[in-house]
Amino acid sequence: MITQSYARGVLYIILGGMFLSSGGLLVRFVDQASPWTILFYRSLVFTATVMLFLFMRDRQAFKKQFLKIKPIDLLVSLLLALGFICYLLSLFNTSVANTVLLLSTGPVAAGVLAYFVLGEAVRALTWAAMVMAFAGVCVMVSGGIEAGDIVGIAFAFGAVLSFACFVVLLRHLGPQRDMMAPTALAGVIAAAMCLPMLLPLADMLAISGRDLLIAVCLGSVQVGCGFILITLGSKSVPAAQIPLLGLSETALSPLWVWLAVNEVPASNTLIGGAIVLIAVVMQGYAGVREVRSEG
Repeated sequence: MITQSYARGVLYIILGGMFLSSGGLLVRFVDQASPWTILFYRSLVFTATVMLFLFMRDRQAFKKQFLKIKPIDLLVSLLLALGFICYLLSLFNTSVANTVLLLSTGPVAAGVLAYFVLGEAVRALTWAAMVMAFAGVCVMVSGGIEAGDIVGIAFAFGAVLSFACFVVLLRHLGPQRDMMAPTALAGVIAAAMCLPMLLPLADMLAISGRDLLIAVCLGSVQVGCGFILITLGSKSVPAAQIPLLGLSETALSPLWVWLAVNEVPASNTLIGGAIVLIAVVMQGYAGVREVRSEG
C-alpha cells in the first residue's frame, strides 16, 4: 500500500507539471488584456475548477470540507495565491527563459526549507537530481537568455519562495489532512488581491472574448488540473521531491510551443529539456524502488 501510494503521488505530480507547462504557451496568445485582468479571471476559474472537483469527488462532504478549514490552512491558500500572481507577472515582465531558470531553483528552496522546518532529510540522490535538473535548465536557456527586467526576475523569485513554502506547509500539515478546500480558496484570495489593480472596476470588464477564453483555460486546465494533482501527490511525496518532479513543466513547455505554433526549439533547448526529464524520471524511479525496499 505504501509503495502504491508513493508511486501514485509521483505520477500525480509529474502529470501536474505537464498541465502547468501549458502556461507559457497560453500567455503568448493573450491579445490586449492586462496581466491583472488575466490573473483575476484565471483565479476565479481556478477556484471554480477545484470546487467542481471536490463536489464530484464527494457531494455529501462538500460543505464540511470548507467548514473544517483552520486558520493555518488559510496560510496555504495565501502562499498559493502569491505564487499564482508572481508566476504570471514574471512571464509578463521578463523573458520566459529567465522565469524558467529561476523557477528551476524551486527544488533547492523546498529541500532546504523542508530540512530546517520539517527535519526531512534530503537524500544524496535527490540533491544529485536537483543539480542535474538545474544544469539541464541552464543548457535550455544558454542560447537566448537575456538580462531581462529586474521586476520580472523579482516576481520569479517570489514565485519560487511562495511555492516552496506552500509545498513544505502541505507536508507539515500531514497526509491525513485534506488540503483541497484551502487550495480552492487560493483563487478567491488571488482574485481579491487583483481588484485594487483593476480600479475603476470597468477595467475588469475590458477583456475580449479571446483573452477571456485564454484566462479560463489558464484557470481550469493549467493551474486548476495542475495544482489538484500536485496537492494530491503531496500526501505521499517528500517536500524536496515535489518541485523536482514538477520540473516536467520546464522540460515540456518548449514542446507545446513546437506542436502548437510550429516553432522549432533550438538544439540546446531540446538537449537541456531531455536532461531535465531524465533527472525527473531518475528521482521518481529511485524513490519508488527505495520505498519498495523499505516495505
